[in-house]
Amino acid sequence: MVPGVVMSRRAADGLRWVRRGALRLRHPAQLIAAAYAVGIAAGTLLLSLPVARAGPGGADVAEALFTATSALCVTGLVVVDTASYWSYFGESVILTLIQVGGFGIMTLASLLGLLISRRMGLRSRLIAAAESPGTGLGDVRTVVVGVVTLSLVVQAATAVLLALRLGVAYGEPPLRAAWLGWFHAVSGFNNAGFALYPDSLMRFAADPWFCLPLAAAVILGGLGFPVLFELQRRPREPRHWSLHTKITLVTSAVLLVAGTVFITAAEWGNTGTLGSLDPPARLLAGFFQSAMTRTAGFNSVDIAQLGSGTWLAMSVLMFIGTGSGGTGGGIKVTTFAVLLLAIRAEIRGDTSVDAFRRRIPDQAQRVALSVALLAVAAVVAPTLVLVQITGIRLDEALFEVVSAFATTGLSTGITDDLPPTGRGLLMILMFAGRLGPVTLATALALRERGRLYSLPEGSLIIG
Repeated sequence: MVPGVVMSRRAADGLRWVRRGALRLRHPAQLIAAAYAVGIAAGTLLLSLPVARAGPGGADVAEALFTATSALCVTGLVVVDTASYWSYFGESVILTLIQVGGFGIMTLASLLGLLISRRMGLRSRLIAAAESPGTGLGDVRTVVVGVVTLSLVVQAATAVLLALRLGVAYGEPPLRAAWLGWFHAVSGFNNAGFALYPDSLMRFAADPWFCLPLAAAVILGGLGFPVLFELQRRPREPRHWSLHTKITLVTSAVLLVAGTVFITAAEWGNTGTLGSLDPPARLLAGFFQSAMTRTAGFNSVDIAQLGSGTWLAMSVLMFIGTGSGGTGGGIKVTTFAVLLLAIRAEIRGDTSVDAFRRRIPDQAQRVALSVALLAVAAVVAPTLVLVQITGIRLDEALFEVVSAFATTGLSTGITDDLPPTGRGLLMILMFAGRLGPVTLATALALRERGRLYSLPEGSLIIG
């Protein structure tokens, strides 16, 4: 306190309240949740400015809030057309939120602290480690710089390819082509799904020179940085890859192929989707949509015209999501793989869960089960609420809820028609889906406790 200044009782009480509030945010997960909330508030404020809207006046606060939440949580659900509603400033704000959401607010903050002070404390390491699963405390300094470097390199390469294609084949002016290329490259690598075309990317459904580079960026961003770093270090030594990398690559490949086969076969004769394209274009669109369904959110076919069976299959793919430590959402492919391996072990009567000549720890199995069940609850309950308050069909509600929770951004076209309560529900799901069920639950827990004893086992009949 400055000498000669007497603090009032009200001010002292306020200071103590602030200090108590700061002390409550001791766990890194709590700080991450608070940082995302602050980021959404800042994005809402910027998007509410008159300069952010293409038309006269400022954007409605509810529209700005929904867009900021969707962008920072790298989801892609929108209630207004991104290209026509927002100005270049508004699009730049959205792109910045996507980039920050992809990096992770705490990873970006750690990088800035590293650049300024050239050192990182234990608290900062814990926060960054919580934001980037699978990294040790001693690796955070290197990982933070690696995340940013790798992201920028992949995004820049994708942006160049997209800009060249837009300029040469579609006659876009150089600056416009560069902006469109960079925007979609950032949105793709960060699995955000925001597009600057009213029909998303349907106009490029038969263009492999546009779809394939973007799909590659989406897949790379979805594999997860721990996998990308290991592939970078040991590109030709698959035998020495970690169990996490092997499971992520194999499961991702299986899901990508299975999704491509099912979507292509199910929609082959549907004139509203793939049926209007020639056979090579149908295969390309089926592959592209399978890749995008894994939380990217772009669409090259009309989602509203897909069959109910395709919606269900895509909901499953969205629910599974991408790799751990990546830019996508969902319960993660490793969670899905561990559960499948546990079921296989139980059917075979094995005493342990194994994969690639390695035993999966019991703790990993418990975490996988907890994440999956929390995610199921986070999808089922909001789906029932959405059906009750809007009267929409169950399959449409389920698709929309899974898309929001898995931070995918695909929509059957009902998002902008939802009432305020429905939009609010989707925003909560996007926020929870970005943080992850376990992270969010940990952030809400006020304390941790350990048990110093073990209870005797009891018998239980299952099934």
